Amino acid sequence: MAANMYRVGDYVYFENSSSNPYLIRRIEELNKTANGNVEAKVVCLFRRRDISGNLNTLADSNAREFEEESKQPPLSEQHKHQLKHRELFLSRQFESLPATHIRGKCNVTLLNETDVLAGYLDKEDCFFYSLVFDPVQKTLLADQGEIRVGSKYQAEIPDKLAEGEQPGESDSRVQEKLETKVWDPNNQLKDPQIDQFLVVARAVGTFARALDCSSSIRQPSLHMSAAAASRDITLFHAMDTLQKNNYDLAKAMSTLVPQGGPVLCRDEMEEWSASEAMLFEEALEKYGKDFNDIRQDFLPWKSLASVVQFYYMWKTTDRYIQQKRLKAAEADSKLKQVYIPTYTKPNPNQIMAPGSKPGMNGAAGFQKGLSCESCHTAQSPQWYAWGPPNMQCRLCASCWIYWKKYGGLKTPTQLEGAARAGSESGPRSHMTRQEVQGLSPFTRNEGRAKLLAKNRQTFILQTTKLTRIARRVCEDILQPRRAARRPYASINANAVKAECMIRLPKATKTPQKSKLVPRQSLANIVKDLAISAPLKLKASRGPPTPINRNQASQPRVGQGLLGKRGFESAAGVPYPANGRPYTSGTRTTSQTVIKRQKVNHGEAPNPVVFVATKDTRALRKHLTQSEMRRAARKPHLLVRIKLPPPPRSLAMPLLPSSTSEPIVLED
Repeated sequence: MAANMYRVGDYVYFENSSSNPYLIRRIEELNKTANGNVEAKVVCLFRRRDISGNLNTLADSNAREFEEESKQPPLSEQHKHQLKHRELFLSRQFESLPATHIRGKCNVTLLNETDVLAGYLDKEDCFFYSLVFDPVQKTLLADQGEIRVGSKYQAEIPDKLAEGEQPGESDSRVQEKLETKVWDPNNQLKDPQIDQFLVVARAVGTFARALDCSSSIRQPSLHMSAAAASRDITLFHAMDTLQKNNYDLAKAMSTLVPQGGPVLCRDEMEEWSASEAMLFEEALEKYGKDFNDIRQDFLPWKSLASVVQFYYMWKTTDRYIQQKRLKAAEADSKLKQVYIPTYTKPNPNQIMAPGSKPGMNGAAGFQKGLSCESCHTAQSPQWYAWGPPNMQCRLCASCWIYWKKYGGLKTPTQLEGAARAGSESGPRSHMTRQEVQGLSPFTRNEGRAKLLAKNRQTFILQTTKLTRIARRVCEDILQPRRAARRPYASINANAVKAECMIRLPKATKTPQKSKLVPRQSLANIVKDLAISAPLKLKASRGPPTPINRNQASQPRVGQGLLGKRGFESAAGVPYPANGRPYTSGTRTTSQTVIKRQKVNHGEAPNPVVFVATKDTRALRKHLTQSEMRRAARKPHLLVRIKLPPPPRSLAMPLLPSSTSEPIVLED
């Protein structure tokens, strides 16, 4: 009963998603809505996974400084990893959440120098914080709350003077740093005389306010001026006057009323205007007694000492008493506590047993033999789907509870960051090819570091013998053809290897018979290549380009087999042979503007250039348009070209090699 009773000031778990960790909040108010539901006004606390990487680096440096100053005992890497899950960051952000989303209580404390960090790991539902996170400014600041323990915070007490010794004789203390005596109780005046002098000081203060123009505007009535003159500042001035005049009433009276007129003493309550007092009350409602923020955001023209003095004087006024009564009445109308029963509904990420209703978020269709991603156990009474659905990761019952409460896994894994990105940011369509491949479990850490440093160079993935065996044994889980078509999707290597270790002892021990392919000798291959070498044909030149652009020319390519027009007649504008349109300047409405797509050099593959020779260009002339398209779609198939028969040579008369007759040329 007491465990399910939640009160104002408790730190509790809130569940906003079935797959994400709990939210940790502090209950400030419990309000009942019009429809009968209970809402909790809470203060937000953030985990390390909720802030950016730069702020995490700042938090790490602050943690190292704390360990060095407090001399913490050394911790293992796993304990350091788990200790980050116990650290929270306080904020001043408020939100309202339904009370039915509460999933339990936790304990959050301010980290002290005397605390041992390892003690937080031994306690369940125990967290600490030392920094304050601003969600708007994205900053981390040290919390002002600090218990000053240590020798450097202790006061140095001087030695006691000997009896009968005067302070000026052998006293080595610095007199300027000592306190100033402002009142001597062993004076010659009696209490009635002192009271009479204080009444005279109040009357002088009232008369001084009547003469002052600004005071007469602020206190227009006589009783308001008398009330202002009766404040502590007037009494302190009167008693200080008696002390300075050695408690001589005649001299003190003349000091109260000098030659220029009566002395006017005003405190912060009189110096502040009504609008400034309203701003102070509004700031006090928002920030509480955080005077630095009150001065910075609401009253920057006031000093910090002035704000503090006004606060303690404001607490003595009727305005403070009225607000205190209103808050007490509001607190009586609000709920003090609320009972929330234990949440017993099954989690949608729960992997159901065969024959029962499957869960959501990829919880159905899991392969057998998968281990826990955190503790790597293969036996658990219940399993839960964790991470992106395509990775098919799962957690055991204890690791799932740890994930929900502390927002991480018990052991650091490479898949934790990928699962967080998959559950929060969705698909990785914004990531480059190198970044996606860098998150793959098959790549090594040292190779990944080189990849991030030089992401434009070619890289090679070397597989181990176990990985090559797993490709054959677990082909149904790995699906290599599907993985080759989707290289950006991550593969759960741990699940494949775990299933391979189960199936490997059951695999056949007989070696598979490989089919021998008869191969020809090198001499036969060279001979065949020499016979099938292409003929060197001279490419025929096209029609010459006309000098005059207005000169008409015939189209280069006729209408295709499929009835498509050539590029010369596109958009109804004829093109000459040099590829330039006849029309100039203005663009017709039927013409389409094609923008060049910018190529990302980081994602572009390595360039492969094929240089076409004269023989290749000559052979292209013998291909039809449909054959060219077919060859472009299927570049791996051989192209068969039907060459025309060579032209027959004309019979030339045989001339003697040499003759003695002269050669006659007729005109």
